[in-house]
Amino acid sequence: MEALLISDLHLTPARPAIARAFLSFMEETAPKAGQLFILGDFFEYWVGDDAMEPFHEDIALALKHYTDAGHKLYIMPGNRDFALGRQFLKKSGAQWLKDPSLVSINGEKVLLMHGDSLCTEDKQYLLYRKIIRNPLVMGLLRLTPLSYRKKLGRKIRENSLKSKVHKTREIMDVTPAEVSRVIEKFRVKTLIHGHTHRPAIHDVPLANLTTAKRYVLGDWETHGWMISTEDNQLLLESFKIPASTR
Repeated sequence: MEALLISDLHLTPARPAIARAFLSFMEETAPKAGQLFILGDFFEYWVGDDAMEPFHEDIALALKHYTDAGHKLYIMPGNRDFALGRQFLKKSGAQWLKDPSLVSINGEKVLLMHGDSLCTEDKQYLLYRKIIRNPLVMGLLRLTPLSYRKKLGRKIRENSLKSKVHKTREIMDVTPAEVSRVIEKFRVKTLIHGHTHRPAIHDVPLANLTTAKRYVLGDWETHGWMISTEDNQLLLESFKIPASTR
């Protein structure tokens, strides 16, 4: 197969079963594809490459085996791990993929995104996103002690969980008008993203009375999710993560 795409694994030492499922994926499934795209929230959080522990080193090593074998690996920033840096990229052999990005899959131009910027009704989050991803803010944060960044990371995750309780399902999902706008802006017929944890394939109406396809990757929890390319088609697939290992 030409490519595999995954998103929203939220890897963390606190979820060892998901990490084991991913390592198995890298050994058994990923080598069948010439390139692997990871569309954000690969890790549950990332406060800096200097915070890497043995867990993260093991994940980077599994990715490096893949790239050393001649495969291409691309990692896009998510809302949880946008601070991934050059050190991790070097250790994994990955290439940074900006959000959004146009790539060629099956000879077709495809738009890849993490998906959080499509949720335009969540104005509070978008304001936070704009501030925290400002290069100046990120540069200043990198200068702070690691202990402070870890504390800040925990606080951000706690606030995120609390805020979801008071947000409607519609606010936390993509805004249809924004999806159509972005697809028309980039002049594509296919958009692939994650973030919402709502795996599905949607028809997107466009202004010229045609339609595009929006593929939404699921998060890894009881099942792992991926998009594969077979016979010039995109297939949204899931596989069960055994309960005995969760």
